[in-house]
Amino acid sequence: MSTTHHGTNLDGTTTPGGTGRKIVLWRHGQTSWNLERRFQGSTDIELTEDGVAQARRAARLLASLSPDAIVASDLQRAAATAAELAAVTGLSVTHDEALRETYAGEWQGLTHNEILEKYGEQYAAWKRGEAVRRGGGELETEVADRAAPVVLEHAGRLPAGGTLVVVSHGGTIRTTIGRLLGLDSYYWEGLGGLSNCCWSVLGEGARGWRLMEHNAGTLPEPVLGDDD
Repeated sequence: MSTTHHGTNLDGTTTPGGTGRKIVLWRHGQTSWNLERRFQGSTDIELTEDGVAQARRAARLLASLSPDAIVASDLQRAAATAAELAAVTGLSVTHDEALRETYAGEWQGLTHNEILEKYGEQYAAWKRGEAVRRGGGELETEVADRAAPVVLEHAGRLPAGGTLVVVSHGGTIRTTIGRLLGLDSYYWEGLGGLSNCCWSVLGEGARGWRLMEHNAGTLPEPVLGDDD
């Protein structure tokens, strides 16, 4: 008796075959604004020296996964991180502005404490799960609307069992994971943040994408018998 597996199409429907693909969503390395707890959003901030070193170390680990393709945000902190993986794999990087971090208007450039002081009610509403345009910027669902289709488009070009590395930003990665898992946006906050140069892995199964690893910085042993 044969078992038929299903893959996920761009429109969310499933078709036979094509399972086993993986999407690695990799956050960029450290920036000076990260250290200052300053909201970056779509501001184009470069990596620190430590950030470059983080990217170089992580790239050596991720190269061992034998990725088939790399797509990255065009902001320099993500592009420079992706370049380290390209250097060790020989792959080219496709840059897409749809993978940029959330545009947060007046919040951008402010420290965490400054945001609490100036936009405390807005911040509290966002943390309660309300649809908030932080600083007059994008809704989280709008970030997912632009980023998730790009990720799915590139994943759709993978061979069976192939691996795509997406180099992006913490907020964009969280919303994209939430969208690909089919979670209501209220629950996206339940996905904890990613540390600089850490990654999450989605694996394709019979019922769509599933979260295999989250905020990883090392390569764990494969999960065997995850239901027992």
